[in-house]
Amino acid sequence: MISYFVRYRGTTADPANFTARYASQHAAILWRFPAIRSLILHQPVDWTDPLPVNRGNTFLLAQMQFDRAADLDAALSSPARQAAREDFHLFPVFAGDVTHEAMQGEIIF
Repeated sequence: MISYFVRYRGTTADPANFTARYASQHAAILWRFPAIRSLILHQPVDWTDPLPVNRGNTFLLAQMQFDRAADLDAALSSPARQAAREDFHLFPVFAGDVTHEAMQGEIIF
């Protein structure tokens, strides 16, 4: 399994509209990626850890899954990818870092 992560670290003036747009309109474009298996949107939750840890500041983490790296490469070269990039310019302004990362996953348990 190959996961392609798009991580949004930072903030937006309209968080509810940003995430709603991602889950509806933007996801519909991502669904057109060839060979995409799934899209999982991760959002922060309140949590407590009794040990000192370095808490992240991720606003939204999008995880797209593919069977093979070649499938991801095809998706990233597709017209749907270009449409997704153009659609992002219609989102509420986001202040922060947006990173893209591909990783191979192994389910341990």
